Parts: sequence; structure tokens; C-alpha cells
Amino acid sequence: MAQGFRSTRKGITARFEDAEKELLQKLFADVAQTLAPEQPAAQDPLERMLGVSADASAPEDSALRRLLPDASPDPERAAEFRRYTERGLRETKMGALKQAALALEAQPVRLDPEQAQAFGQALNDVRLVLADRLGIRSQEDAERVGRYDDWSTIEDVEAYMSLLYNFVSWLQETLMEALLHELPRH
Repeated sequence: MAQGFRSTRKGITARFEDAEKELLQKLFADVAQTLAPEQPAAQDPLERMLGVSADASAPEDSALRRLLPDASPDPERAAEFRRYTERGLRETKMGALKQAALALEAQPVRLDPEQAQAFGQALNDVRLVLADRLGIRSQEDAERVGRYDDWSTIEDVEAYMSLLYNFVSWLQETLMEALLHELPRH
């Protein structure tokens, strides 16, 4: 069973069983695939270099909307902001997911502060997608999902996804606690 992240002299460290590593790598890959841009990069070299999207629009997939929310309630401003930022945001998120997947190749997993930040971003994006797929919109929804705590009792997709959500949440919590431990004390 996984040993959550903790702060050590060698960095932020965690241990995972091979099956847990494979599971996390698959989750990271799935979310990265969800984030992959649907349209090719702009043809204009300057637009491509700046990451400008010719016709960026709000995603139809509700999970993707959680990952790439509108920046303004005004549809015109939201579209303009999305045009200039969405491709870069997608690439940044996909990079963090890939970096986190690569970090899982080591045993134990050891992260420096930059890697820990990317790993935390990856876990957060996975949680956002799982929360959307599980319909977590209220405290009651979260409590419903939180009741799942035994892998041997999985009977359906919701139970499986709930256990994944709880595992990723626990892992993110241990990572944040380890990062807080690393902060300088005043």
C-alpha cells in the first residue's frame, strides 16, 4: 500500500506499489489526453510562438470546463482571454501531468520543490476531472463519495471512481503537508 508523501532530508518522498504507480500514470495520461488541443496550432509563426488560438471556445465537456474555466462572466471577454491563454494553459497542464508520470518511475518517488509543484498540479487536475465525472457539486455529494473506502467492495463504476478520487485526494493532502513542512519557519 502507498506511503504518502513526507518531507525528508533527500526531498519530498513517497512509496508506491507498482499497481498504484501504473494507476496514477494512467490517470495522468488520460487527463493529458483530455487536455490535448482539438485544433492544430496556428499557421502564423508569431501566433504559434505566442500560443494564440484562432478560434478558442469554451469546451463542451464539463470536466474540461473545470480544467479550463472562463476567465470572465462576460462571454466576449472570456472568449478573448481564452484565445490568448488556452493553448499555453493546456500545454502547461499537460507538461505537469507528464512530469508527474515520469517522477513515478523512481522508487521511492523523490521530488524537489519544482517537481512537487508539478505533481500537485497533476493530482489537482485528476481530482477535478474525477469530481466532475462523479457529479461532486455539494458537500453532500462529497460525503457520498467519501464513504467509499474499501477496494474489495467495488461493485460498480461509481464505487471505483470514488475510490480513485479518495486515493488521489489523500495523496494530494500528504503532498501539501510535506510542502508545508518544507516552508521556512519564522
